[in-house]
Amino acid sequence: MNPQIEAIDATLGAVITNINLANLTETHWQLIDTAFNDYALLVFPDQYLSAEAQVDFSQHFGEIEMLRGTEGGKAVSISNQKPDGTVLKVDEKHDKHRFMTLRGNEGWHMDSTYMPLAAKAGVLSAKVVPSSGGETEFADMRAAYDELAPSTIEEISKLSAFHSLYQSQAKNGYKVETGKGYGYHTEGAPLRPLIKKHPVTGRNALCIGRHAYKIPGMDDKEANNLLDSLLEQACQQPRLYKHSWLPGDLVIWDNRCVLHRACPYDVSEPRVLQATRISGDPMSEFAETGADDLASAFEPSKANTL
Repeated sequence: MNPQIEAIDATLGAVITNINLANLTETHWQLIDTAFNDYALLVFPDQYLSAEAQVDFSQHFGEIEMLRGTEGGKAVSISNQKPDGTVLKVDEKHDKHRFMTLRGNEGWHMDSTYMPLAAKAGVLSAKVVPSSGGETEFADMRAAYDELAPSTIEEISKLSAFHSLYQSQAKNGYKVETGKGYGYHTEGAPLRPLIKKHPVTGRNALCIGRHAYKIPGMDDKEANNLLDSLLEQACQQPRLYKHSWLPGDLVIWDNRCVLHRACPYDVSEPRVLQATRISGDPMSEFAETGADDLASAFEPSKANTL
């Protein structure tokens, strides 16, 4: 049977069925590539990909982002489950970092914007899901930009914001230890324009989320109010899609124009997702736009291990 594409009832997203991601033809890839650029988010039910197969699928889109403490090109587990099958306990000190990272993921964000090189795309597949909750929600920042008033576009067109995981986790009452988990930056914070032009489609999108926190030349309170207001306005219907996970589901989204967040669930139940994160092109995703010499020499596979 031929693959079937059905658009989601939102400004982003499509579900693709009758396809096996572990065995794709060139025709299949052409369909996926076109749909990815058109819809910015693709859902593939009933895939049940192994870690190796998910890496193979993800590498079609670019190099796999190297996370601190892992080998390059690997899938990682986004999970509250320990190796022995039990779940993390909030009151156990050695579980705190993983638990607070999971809690932080419940805020709207783009992946790796706090690193020198932001991610191009994210891929998640479901292994174990809780009885309720634990969905992943996505927000279309292309459509959010399109709905901005001309006066707002004029106001923010030349503004940039610093992005920092230290400050975004601090809002949750957690002090990040440098070198833990995702290889957090050790000095300063990347500065990214509030309006980002997509390198393939040319569409403008808002580059905001919980990691954005300070705007040069603007009072911090005024900057935070502006960023909060943009985020609240952007993350509204019909620009939202909430994915209710079933085991075997795989979702890929365009991190260059889509925000995402995890939804709460009963943390006494296991939730296990398999993740691969695809490094961005340094010429478009490197924080210092215009730094052509530096960006062209940047190695994506090592970008986020600083």
